[in-house]
Amino acid sequence: MTEFNHITVLLDEAIDNLAVQPEGIYVDATLGGGGHSALLASKLTTGKLWSFDQDQTAIDFNQNHLQTEIEAGKVALIQNNFRNIKVALNEVGVNNIDGIVYDLGVSSPQFDDGQRGFSYNYDAPLDMRMNQNQDLNAKTVVNEWPFNDLMRILSRYGEEKFAKQIARAIERFRMNKPIETTFELVEIIKSAIPMGARRTGGHPAKKSFQAIRIAVNDELGAVEESLQQALDLLNVNGRIAVITFHSLEDRLVKTMFKEKTQLPDLPSGLPVIPDELQPDFKLVNRKPIYATELELEENRRAHSAKLRVIERIR
Repeated sequence: MTEFNHITVLLDEAIDNLAVQPEGIYVDATLGGGGHSALLASKLTTGKLWSFDQDQTAIDFNQNHLQTEIEAGKVALIQNNFRNIKVALNEVGVNNIDGIVYDLGVSSPQFDDGQRGFSYNYDAPLDMRMNQNQDLNAKTVVNEWPFNDLMRILSRYGEEKFAKQIARAIERFRMNKPIETTFELVEIIKSAIPMGARRTGGHPAKKSFQAIRIAVNDELGAVEESLQQALDLLNVNGRIAVITFHSLEDRLVKTMFKEKTQLPDLPSGLPVIPDELQPDFKLVNRKPIYATELELEENRRAHSAKLRVIERIR
């Protein structure tokens, strides 16, 4: 069994901000190493937690890690993409929830398992699938997607300013032979970025690998679909806590939460805003919550983490 060397980011902050009711129904949309699930379950008495992950490795690990909570009936594991959260919960008789936590992005074990192909630090087959049963993988994206699609994802999902040059370099290389491994792709990316630009901003392949991973797993599409379903499922006084790790995710969450918590455009001078036009949700924190200095010292992944929380008020 894979060992999860995973330090959960913003653990206490995320669960504290859910304001857990001991008898409530909760969801961990991103089980991973089980950190959020374990803490959330410890706050339940007669309540129940449904924990989702599409990665079989995470499910297998937590069958053992959360064995006591599972046997006590506090926790149930569901292997599924969190974009299917509403249907999956309906299938087990759950139509409303009191809270849900999201810890977005790739878990540390997925990065640390070199053969999964997520990391530019390990030489491995190009894969990057969070759900290893799906067909689309990084090798297909890199070798078969047209130049324009490659340039689009590198620019949009990686915010890579050399997207055009990198896409051209990939296109040239694959005309002679398929690109098979992460290190092959790293060298192609490096060759497309000017020497001066490679000296700053971290690893030259970081943004491209992020972009390809997001495309392979349709991460942003999944987040948007899942969050909309979670908002629909939420009981009054229920909360959603979302931890993001890059600007694209955070922008999406911030925009969705803003749309749900602001008043519609109204004629000026209305003495009273009609009750039916009041928003159904409120932001628990106006600004995102960041990791403490202590956590930043202990876990470098926490540096880019932001926590946003929304509550249904009516």
